[in-house]
Amino acid sequence: MRRYLITVIPGLADNEKDKIRAVSEQYGLTARFYTSPEEAALVLPEAEIVFGQSGELADHAPALKWLCTPSAGINQFSRKKVFITGQAVLTNSSGAYGVTISEHVIMVLLEILRRQPEYTQIVSKREWVRSLPIRSIRDSNITLVGTGDIGQETAVRLRSFTPLRLTGVNRRGDNPGGLFDRIVKSIDLEIALPETDILILSLPGTPDTEGMLGEKQLAMLPDGTVVINVGRGTVIRQSALEKELRKGRLYAALDVFEKEPIPEEDPIWSCPNLLITPHIAGNMTLPYTVRRITELFLEDLHNYCEGRPLKRQVNIKQGY
Repeated sequence: MRRYLITVIPGLADNEKDKIRAVSEQYGLTARFYTSPEEAALVLPEAEIVFGQSGELADHAPALKWLCTPSAGINQFSRKKVFITGQAVLTNSSGAYGVTISEHVIMVLLEILRRQPEYTQIVSKREWVRSLPIRSIRDSNITLVGTGDIGQETAVRLRSFTPLRLTGVNRRGDNPGGLFDRIVKSIDLEIALPETDILILSLPGTPDTEGMLGEKQLAMLPDGTVVINVGRGTVIRQSALEKELRKGRLYAALDVFEKEPIPEEDPIWSCPNLLITPHIAGNMTLPYTVRRITELFLEDLHNYCEGRPLKRQVNIKQGY
């Protein structure tokens, strides 16, 4: 009886498929590649391993033992019975997105500080204005809420703008890689907010993080603070942030929102002091990201086939 490994990732490069196929054959697995759950439907009932992003995959694979999602977030899988009961193991690709998302953070931060949205409007009207006051990352107090792969990669890039002060916020109170000037535990987040010039959020969407930045916390931020969210939209109370933006007190760059896609009638589209990107900071559109996702999957494929624990196994209750 054949053991199937099913990959359902649109746009996966041929060389990445070859790597997966080679390791699969090494362990007696038959690898098959599809671009959608519908295309894979006939083989899914026999799949032992699935490498794909859609929650539908878990619903139609009764023989499933392990599913690896190419994303870092696992919201689409968190309520699947097969993982809650332990019939199958779920892993994610946390650790693959730090490069692309940290570069996105630097891009939007510089755009806001150097007034690029305003200059784009000025130039679109064929006007020649050169006098808008700008700010620098240098000498800023920057708070990074989330010190995992994304937070660490962002901290590394921010160090290029030294001198500055980096505060990391996490649950454990540790300082990964010694990258941060100080660490504040998540429960003490409010200690850091009044001293923050730039606030960067890269948290997963869990019950513990939902609404972490609400009206009270936003009011603690100094005038002119830049808020960047590349984690999950549920971490910020969007209506509370919108009020602060419309008052002109804060600036923000949001890649994630409470509702996605943003409804056409949502007033957030026209909110001042806001730079919107459509959840593209961590897309699989950067070739390096796809290579890294494949590398992480293959690392755990070796672990799986040789009976070792999987490195990126998700805790369903915690949500990451």
